Amino acid sequence: MAIARQLHDIVEAMDGSGWAFEIIVVDDGSTDATASLAGSCGVQVLRLERHRGYGEALKAGIQAAAYDRILISDADGSYPASAIPGLLALASSACMVVGARIGANVHTPLVRRPAKWLLRQYAMLVALRPIPDLNSGLRLFDKSAALAFWDLYPPGFSFTTTITLAMLATGLEVRYVKIDYHRRLGESKIRAADFFRMLWLITKLAIRFRPLRLLVPAALAALLPARPWAVFAAATLLAAGLLLERRARIARRVAP
Repeated sequence: MAIARQLHDIVEAMDGSGWAFEIIVVDDGSTDATASLAGSCGVQVLRLERHRGYGEALKAGIQAAAYDRILISDADGSYPASAIPGLLALASSACMVVGARIGANVHTPLVRRPAKWLLRQYAMLVALRPIPDLNSGLRLFDKSAALAFWDLYPPGFSFTTTITLAMLATGLEVRYVKIDYHRRLGESKIRAADFFRMLWLITKLAIRFRPLRLLVPAALAALLPARPWAVFAAATLLAAGLLLERRARIARRVAP
């Protein structure tokens, strides 16, 4: 299975890195041989009694981790373990280093590319920073920084989007390393409805951390009809943004 090959490659990459490390495999209530295969590779296996979702699985692994820096990767063979040393090399210069799937060999289904592009543009509007890859599953981050936003992480697939925007919006240093992205082994669980969930998630994060970046453009757009009510709508949006900004300043101060 893919997980045995992936674990072999990760161990090989880490053995040559000079870093002390542990490997934790979180089995999110699977009914196949995932846990036993991982256990046979000599790594720590954390078994969840029932399926709780990608985000909850990552949170369980982070809580169990003994080290101050956490590296996460999917077990479907899509992320090359050979990219790990490149992330480790930048660890001391950033709170998070992301493997951006913009290398020479990237297998992203064509049907998903427009939605991913739109979400990334929206996220960059909020962060006012370039985001080469919004939700890459290969990333290295400080455990303390991840814990600062603990209550924000949803149980599903949006953990990576949430931690990316939370760190950028609070001014933490996030760096990117160009990586390849291999064809997935197995079936993806992403569905079309997840686009709208992600859209709503980015909106919620914008309101929490950087409301003016969302509501000021909305107020300006409200003036376009050039009607009497448009001024009232724009003023309401701007006032709401200013009130929310006071709360957002407190939220931004929780960053380590």
